[in-house]
Amino acid sequence: MKLNKDDIKKALETISIAGEGQNIVESGALQNIVTFGDEVIVDLKLSTPALHIKKRAEVDVMKAIHEHVYKKAKVEVKITVEAPEKKKNVNEIKGKPIPGIQNIIAVASGKGGVGKSTVTANLAVTLSKLGFKVGLLDADIYGPSGPIMFDVANEKPLSITKDGKSKMKPIESYGVKLLSIGFFTKPDQAVIWRGPMAAKALNQMIFDADWGELDFLLVDLPPGTGDIHLSIMQSMPITGALIVSTPQNVALADAKKAVSMFQQESINVPVLGICENMAYFTPEELPDNRYYIFGEKGAKYLADDLGVPFLGEIPLVQSLRESGDIGRPAALQEGTPLSESFTELTRNTVQQVVNRNENLPPTEAIKITTMAGCSAVKNKKI
Repeated sequence: MKLNKDDIKKALETISIAGEGQNIVESGALQNIVTFGDEVIVDLKLSTPALHIKKRAEVDVMKAIHEHVYKKAKVEVKITVEAPEKKKNVNEIKGKPIPGIQNIIAVASGKGGVGKSTVTANLAVTLSKLGFKVGLLDADIYGPSGPIMFDVANEKPLSITKDGKSKMKPIESYGVKLLSIGFFTKPDQAVIWRGPMAAKALNQMIFDADWGELDFLLVDLPPGTGDIHLSIMQSMPITGALIVSTPQNVALADAKKAVSMFQQESINVPVLGICENMAYFTPEELPDNRYYIFGEKGAKYLADDLGVPFLGEIPLVQSLRESGDIGRPAALQEGTPLSESFTELTRNTVQQVVNRNENLPPTEAIKITTMAGCSAVKNKKI
């Protein structure tokens, strides 16, 4: 069968590059189509070198041609990357690098109650078990839970002198260095601070702390997409963001907003992927049974739709809640389904960090020069 270029072009108008609203023909991503009988070569030009975006574009092109033109067509997709030059602004705000810290991962969610802090704590512990040097900054100013989850609620960071300067020494537990606003307030004391005061406290925990040499610093962000998030991302260069969601639509809608926040042009923090927490319920007496209380694979489908990696799923089991309450993260329980789930999540996250560092330039702290940097994205589909 001889393939027709017009038919192929029409088929390609049904797909788009992940993160872009226009189809690949309208957006200019399609550069050329060459046919030889039942063979076709499609040339694409993308503006991002991200591996998962390139792979999805290749799969979508092949699928569109097979479904709409000829199912036995031999398709080859050639992809080149041409990232647009960014305009430099002398007034750009650049964050300070933190000496000794190799990678900074922001753990975020669009809403509260999805288990973001639990995932962060267990991710940190699993990284430590795998031999990495790990720190955790509990940036949830108004609801710090790190001290409880690491069984150090009664500890207080010491002040030490380093290079002639006074520094805070993070509390260490289970191989993880931890700082939280919870160390500096009474257990029953509410933190009633405006944005600038909260941002100042976070800056002190970031830059006035002796973190030492770390492979990973995890930043447990508060729920939502607000002032604290911007302050953190303006203060330091985030390597990538990990989004935590549960499977139900209410959580997915807010997780989508969290992904959108990091992908805004004014922020431009790579999204490492999405983790699905409370993916299914497994009773202790029936460990092989799975009950999808909040829906099935919602976060995985969202990751596919947004063109970002799916990092893994964490089951809802009683011991996960109990371990957090007593300050002994569930990932420490060797050989359990929970431990295996967190190990898979951690390995996938580390792999995405490796991919990101190999394919993208080092992240700078976000540059916000006008109030437009704080506004919602307009006319942009994700």
